[in-house]
Formats: sequence, structure tokens, C-alpha cells
Amino acid sequence: MILPSVIDVIGNTPLVELSRVTRSLGLEGRILAKLDYLMPGFSKKDRAARSIIEIARANGSLLPEQTVVELTSGNMGTGLAIVCGILGHPFVAVMSAGNSVERARMMRALAAEIVIVPQASGSKPGEVSGADLALVDQEATRITLERDAFRADQFGHAGNPAAHETGTGPEIWDQSGGEITAFCDFAGSGGTLAGAARFLSPLGVRCYAVEPQGARALAGEAVSTPDHPIQGGGYAMNDLVHMRDAPIADYLSVTGEEARENARLLASREGIFAGYSAGANLAAAIQLLRGPERGGCVAIVMCDSGLKYLSTDLWE
Repeated sequence: MILPSVIDVIGNTPLVELSRVTRSLGLEGRILAKLDYLMPGFSKKDRAARSIIEIARANGSLLPEQTVVELTSGNMGTGLAIVCGILGHPFVAVMSAGNSVERARMMRALAAEIVIVPQASGSKPGEVSGADLALVDQEATRITLERDAFRADQFGHAGNPAAHETGTGPEIWDQSGGEITAFCDFAGSGGTLAGAARFLSPLGVRCYAVEPQGARALAGEAVSTPDHPIQGGGYAMNDLVHMRDAPIADYLSVTGEEARENARLLASREGIFAGYSAGANLAAAIQLLRGPERGGCVAIVMCDSGLKYLSTDLWE
């Protein structure tokens, strides 16, 4: 089959069992990994990028050749750079200086304009906090107004969770033969978790939010440690639009070190070269099989590629 563009490659990623990990750890149950890092932009955000732009073009909120602006840790920006480039929209990615340099370089290669925002006072390089994200949002808002652009708004646009309610969730269910009992995901914008949960929860699948230890804002806890190395999420935001009324069974936490160790475990045991958030998802799935989901079947998403972290301490 010859496809008309790379946009048509987005979605329908493989689902693989992490049997080597479960055996090596002596776990009772199964972990299934959705390989979204294999998409054109090397991340799950390609789904939301396509969905938001297609909806906006269809309803007229995005006009032909109009500029698109969005804040990003790099993954959403990469997806938008691909979709916008093919559909004829200039794209401006606004990101924190705390994000890995590989992401900015990839977006530039895809013809995006990159605006780097300095980190908030006291922030650590390589770790993007909620305060850093707020500064990025301010700059993205300014540029949107200045250029009369369309703001993709991954944290608010309904196209984000819709991509996972109609894509990720159904794909996991169908590919697993309806065998999964639980799903967990590291929360960034909340789009993947909320969207997939809205499809999976009515089918009896328990869905869990994953947050960094010390920054469990969604769980309703006071934030004591907002800084962590898991880029792309864990911003200590307790009022994510997409998570409102999402059917969440419980809230899990992982440390940065657990995310790092499990990303390395994915690479060494399963040949899956993914990033920090994929490691966080695996750590959470292991928690579930050692606890409330013992003997069950937990699905997780491999959110992005390990190639985006070569300049960080993930692969030292």
C-alpha cells in the first residue's frame, strides 16, 4: 500500500509483551507496551498533533497557510512540525531551555521556528518545572497574538484526548484481544491518559495516573519536589483540563531514578529504546503487578524515543 503522506502513518502502532522484564523480576501477570515511539515524530504526541490540526482546519478555526504556535517539551512540537509542514502551515515551537537539545534540533530539521525560553530562577538544566512551563506559556501566548496565529493548545484542545479515545484506547483493546485489566500513563497534558481511559474504563479496565514522587498534584497532595528529570510531564498541575471527570482508579508515583532505571531496563531486556516517561510507565506497571493488579494484564505506552535524550543523564 502506498500512502499519500507521512501523516497517514500516524497511529496503529504495535503492541508487544514485555515478557523478559516480567520473568526477570518474577512478576505475576503481563505488561503490554504500545510502541508509539515508532511513529514519524518518534512520540505519542503525533496522534494529538494530527487530531488538533485536522479538527481546527475542518471547523475553520485554522485558516489555510495560517501560522500555528504551541508550547512544547519537544514531542508535541515535533508532531506539529510534521503535520503543519505537510499541510502548509508555518509552525512556531516555544520550549523551555530545560528541555533536551535533540528535540529542538529535530524540530528545526522539520522546518519549525524554535523559540527557547530561559528557565525560571532556581530551575535545574534538564528538568522542566511548572514554573518553567508557565514562562513558556506566556511567551507562546504573546507570539500567538503578535502573529495572529492559531494556538494548538495541547493542554486545552479537545482534539488531544479525542486522538486517544478513538485511537490509542481502541487499538490497545483490539490488539490485546480485550485481555488488559489495567492501563497507566505518565501525565503531561493528560490527553493520552484521559482519552484512553474514557474508552477503556467502561470496558472494565482500571486506569491509573502516574506522577513524579514529590509532585503528586493530581493525587491532591502538596507538592514538595517539583524538580525531576522526567521531561514532558509531571508539571505539578492539579487542574489539567483533560483530566476533569476522567475515570481514574488511582494515582501512582515514581522517582526520577526509577524512571531512569526502567528506561534502561526496556533497552537492555526488551530492545525498546525509549525515553524517561516510558521508564516511568514501566515502573508504575511493575508497582501495579506487585500490588492491586497482581496477576493481571497492564498496558502502557512507550511515549517517545531514547534518541531524544542522548544529551541527558539517561544514557550515561
